[in-house]
Amino acid sequence: MRSSWPVNSPPDSGADRGFVLIAAVSGRALAAAASRAGYRPLVVDLFGDLDTQALAAASVREPGGLSRGFRRDRLLPALEALAAASAPVGLVYGTGFEDRPALLQAVADRYPLLGNSPATVRKVKRPVALAALCRRLGIPHPPMSRDGAGEGPWLEKRAGGSGGGHVRPARQWPISSRRHYLQRQLPGRTIAALVLADGARSIVLGFTEQWAEHAPGLTYRYGGAVRPAEISSQAAAGMTDAIDRIVPEVGLVGLNSADFVLDEDDFHLLEINPRPGATLDVFSADSLFHLHVEASRGRLPAQAPLFTGAKAAAVVYTRRRVVLPPNFGWPPWTADWQPSGVLVRAGEPLCTVLADAETPDRAYHDVVESAIGMRDYAELAYDSPDV
Repeated sequence: MRSSWPVNSPPDSGADRGFVLIAAVSGRALAAAASRAGYRPLVVDLFGDLDTQALAAASVREPGGLSRGFRRDRLLPALEALAAASAPVGLVYGTGFEDRPALLQAVADRYPLLGNSPATVRKVKRPVALAALCRRLGIPHPPMSRDGAGEGPWLEKRAGGSGGGHVRPARQWPISSRRHYLQRQLPGRTIAALVLADGARSIVLGFTEQWAEHAPGLTYRYGGAVRPAEISSQAAAGMTDAIDRIVPEVGLVGLNSADFVLDEDDFHLLEINPRPGATLDVFSADSLFHLHVEASRGRLPAQAPLFTGAKAAAVVYTRRRVVLPPNFGWPPWTADWQPSGVLVRAGEPLCTVLADAETPDRAYHDVVESAIGMRDYAELAYDSPDV
């Protein structure tokens, strides 16, 4: 069935743990998790969605847009304005800093980071360094190249990229940009582990299976995730062991995700995302954000939360330009609500849809059906002429 869990008015934990700054491309999922855990979120993101505004004690939309990302001259003043009268306990960051550790350092110079340091981000988001670490630790990792020498096929990726939109089948080499590299394309399913770490030890909270939402020129664009991933105990143990070996080497703290490609029981580590990510919506325990804060301070829980049932989340991308009218009625199983009057260009995210069910297959089926329905409804009812 489609979920009706209150994603935009999360339950009050009864605690008041103070204000916390949040900076992410989209801050809604982090704001919801913070609110559930008893924090008062102060959010800077690139969307300014209606539910983000409702969840936050205060919020600022940075107008840079997805194509440009966060800019120092806009982000730092926005954070300063939010923090001025609030005395936040620290700052939690999400997507948007993987390729700009210098900006993250500028943030860290002003506020306590509740998450990985810029140095740790550099370690895991430099593809050559991660590949070398995997070789040293004996962790399977896809071969890399710049000139296409060796057995393909190859995927071209951008260092520090996120969301899959930067990944495409390689058509020419050598790669001219220093920010891009080739990685061998391997068969299998995309599996992600949600990891809680204290710099030396780690707990795998669960595994999700992810899928791509294809579009012309965007073969690997992130589509969604379902929990739990249906994998064998042998595969889970192998991936968990790989994470346990990496965490103390790079000092990962807080919530992170590790992406794998899994073929039967054989796995290869693709990348580490050193921050809370897109799967927060399917790991919706009230304590999760506080666990991130505590683990960032070096404290792991004696017992990890248990996640029952199955949940799925999918991003709805439009195929043409749409403008939502005033007082658009968002269903309760959606999130990331675009403000009225905003032009959503073709290929941009319209919203997120959510589903829970007894089994992963049912949750996946429901969320994909809901995503198609929301996209078609918005496009048919609120099509906007090209401008």
